[in-house]
Amino acid sequence: MITKGQKISDRYEIVRSIGEGGMANVYLAYDIILERNVAIKVLRGDLANDEKFIRRFRREALAASNLSHPNVVKIYDVGEDSDSYYIVMEYIEGKTLKQLLKKRGKLTLSEAIDIMLQLTDGMSHAHDSYIIHRDLKPQNIMIQDDGAIKITDFGIAMALNSTQLTQTNSVMGSVHYLPPEQAAGKGCTIKSDIYSMGIIFYELLTGALPFKGESAVEIALKQMKEPLPSVRRDNPSIPQSVENIILKSTAKNPKNRYTDVKEMHQDLLTCLDDERTCEDRYVYAYPEHEVEEETKVMPALTDHPVEEKTETEEIAKPIVEEEKEPKANKWIWILSIILGVFLLAMIAIFLIIPAVTKVPDVKIPDVKNMTVIRAEEELHKAGFEVNSKVEELTSDEVDEGKVIKTEPGIGRSIKKGSTITLYVSKGVEEYEIEDYTNKNYIEVQTLLETVHGLNVTVEKKDVELTGKDYTGQEVIGQSLAKGTKVVKGDSITLYIPNLDVYPDMVQEGWTKEQVEEFGEKYNLKITYRTRQTAEYKAGTVVSQSRPAGANVVPEATITITIAEAPPISNPSGPSEEDEKKDPTTNTEKKPNR
Repeated sequence: MITKGQKISDRYEIVRSIGEGGMANVYLAYDIILERNVAIKVLRGDLANDEKFIRRFRREALAASNLSHPNVVKIYDVGEDSDSYYIVMEYIEGKTLKQLLKKRGKLTLSEAIDIMLQLTDGMSHAHDSYIIHRDLKPQNIMIQDDGAIKITDFGIAMALNSTQLTQTNSVMGSVHYLPPEQAAGKGCTIKSDIYSMGIIFYELLTGALPFKGESAVEIALKQMKEPLPSVRRDNPSIPQSVENIILKSTAKNPKNRYTDVKEMHQDLLTCLDDERTCEDRYVYAYPEHEVEEETKVMPALTDHPVEEKTETEEIAKPIVEEEKEPKANKWIWILSIILGVFLLAMIAIFLIIPAVTKVPDVKIPDVKNMTVIRAEEELHKAGFEVNSKVEELTSDEVDEGKVIKTEPGIGRSIKKGSTITLYVSKGVEEYEIEDYTNKNYIEVQTLLETVHGLNVTVEKKDVELTGKDYTGQEVIGQSLAKGTKVVKGDSITLYIPNLDVYPDMVQEGWTKEQVEEFGEKYNLKITYRTRQTAEYKAGTVVSQSRPAGANVVPEATITITIAEAPPISNPSGPSEEDEKKDPTTNTEKKPNR
């Protein structure tokens, strides 16, 4: 049981559980190296013991990790920790499309088309990379608050393809979207994903599933035999062009479906165009159910003509049949004996022989910190084969040339005779120091400490009066030169500018004389302005172009605004000269003539 705070592979710290399913449990975790939230899907215990499944799971998940598309959840990592297999993927804030449908029921036409455009765009990218999903359903599609969707479970869906029909918890969720050829065990193609997308489109528009039943088998039979209900029967406002997309994508016969997802995507782009809203209902070019001709047994040909039976022969016929009954009973006994022998043979093949010849499970011995030769001896002694190719990893815990781990992992119980791969230490990883000058010291310190394990010290250093405008966070020097080789635990010092900061001249009521003293101390270039205001005391600072708290760099330029008292108005009223002026133009009035 994985709990909050537990670390997987000493890197992913579990925050909380965010979902449970028949195949895996999903957790929100924090990647302590890259400092980001991730989602971890940990495989269920019984699947983790299936060697064939694990090999396929890792291969397919790693293939899916190469997908890079805005509508596909990115897979970051695939691994094993304490016999638990996991996938690390992008964490998406949002809900599944299934949760949205449960809350909203059916969606609007524009919403459904927008989701389908994103879905077909993402799946087109996957198909271009030769990856088929095989388990598309609303439960595997995340939708964010801004309406963007993310397709999930590529790796796990493909790996589970061979076992999913035996998983009780997953069948009922998947069989509603299962294409007929997949239900019939004929394998999957890109057209299988197209069928599933057509069922999803139907559910988005109607809020219901087209085929229902009490068991997975019943639903699968309906997928293969029954026609899809019409979406326009319940909602005639849906254009025929939209229903045609559903009809074409959910055809029973794959020949009647879209050639590829790009064609379906293009159809979605134009389905609401005026010239398409009244188009005819889509008619399948090939039969939906291609029935094989019944095999007929032909009578044996003979050169002798068929003689007509006489009345006596016809009457005697029952007597002849009665005479043959003992012979028929004899054949029944013979067939019964043959059937009994066959059943005994089947019991021996499927029960007795496997029990006698069953290969026992053997626990992999602990060969960590052993030399390769010693480890191979121990593994051979336990009954295992050893891969001739030895993998190498850097390690600061295991000495160079010694075994770090095995694949499958140490302590696991697997079939005797299985092949084990050894991972050997190639020593402590060396890192070459770069030139960090002018880079942000916080970013450099984080990189060196968290990724490379160095001890980083940050010191302030006086800067020369060069006129350069420093921020106070850039590196101006380092104790180790570029190209120096270091290992985990080594130390380095980063130097940053030793800068003073500007005071709040306005709040502190500085005068011009105080500003001058401050400017002389740091050789600043000061430009003065004045502003008439009664809000501040005349002669004090009203504003400063360099904000309080900013680093002071020698020879920098700063603009200071000084308060100036406004002119005093005449309290006794207008003077004689003012009365002679025209108030609208402020010019002297002309005498009337």
